[in-house]
Amino acid sequence: MQQRSIEAVVPAPQFTEGGGFIVHRPFPTVRLDQVDPFLLLDEMGPVVYGKGEAIGAPDHPHRGFETVTYLLEGGMQHRDSAGHAGQLRPGDVQWMTAGAGVVHSEMPSDAMLRDGGASHGFQIWVNLPRADKMTRPRYQEIPGERIPVWKSADGRVTAKVISGEVESTHALIQTHTPIVFLHLTLEPGASFTQPIEAGFNAFAFVFAGAMEAPGEARAVRPHAAVVYRHDGDSVALQAAPGAEQLQALLLAGRPIGEPVARYGPFVMNARHELEQAFEDYQAGRMGHIPADVTG
Repeated sequence: MQQRSIEAVVPAPQFTEGGGFIVHRPFPTVRLDQVDPFLLLDEMGPVVYGKGEAIGAPDHPHRGFETVTYLLEGGMQHRDSAGHAGQLRPGDVQWMTAGAGVVHSEMPSDAMLRDGGASHGFQIWVNLPRADKMTRPRYQEIPGERIPVWKSADGRVTAKVISGEVESTHALIQTHTPIVFLHLTLEPGASFTQPIEAGFNAFAFVFAGAMEAPGEARAVRPHAAVVYRHDGDSVALQAAPGAEQLQALLLAGRPIGEPVARYGPFVMNARHELEQAFEDYQAGRMGHIPADVTG
């Protein structure tokens, strides 16, 4: 396989979101707007909260795209305007298709609020094609123990297959457009190669350890995204030698290639569709989170 070269290494500046929690975000920023079909990547934390300090994202609407929440540490409880509620624990994934519109809340679990503790995870926004933007909202929630895991023959590389596949290990998540989403763990000095279809955009996000980057003056360290060119049919990740494992997300997908109009929690194709989304939300057409729903 011909390995793709690196187009750019994009740092992830720190931002404040939701109720005040800290995220590292490689895009959208001034330097990188999107990696179609991926609209946003936020690394939430890592942070350690004291008792009563944990914060989250109170009631907010979404329309026209999908939110993917992947939790590494801590606990979250979520609920929405359709009466859906649940818990996210370490290792769990929630793939929410907002579609036509939903009011959603993601807050720390009762235990996190009461006791504090470490919190770390990711949220990714995935665009929907025009034909699916007004689809019915849907949840796919996969507990950590059910996420398929691939391991290399020598045991030095592990891939949690959240979407797509690694060799014969297939994800449980169903997506509107073809998407690869892997959580990779490489022992120092180990390497991993993933086939990538022609035309797919691909990037890796390093959040622990260090990754060798051909053509770069130094290894890539947290928190940074490595964006690949379209000059090969695979991407390769090489963990730098040393004592620390490399941990990275690898994402790839077929670009949608449609106009993107976005503002805040809405992602559509045209400005008038954004205006309609705001009107529908303000008129209550996306519903309200029932006061008696608990996670």
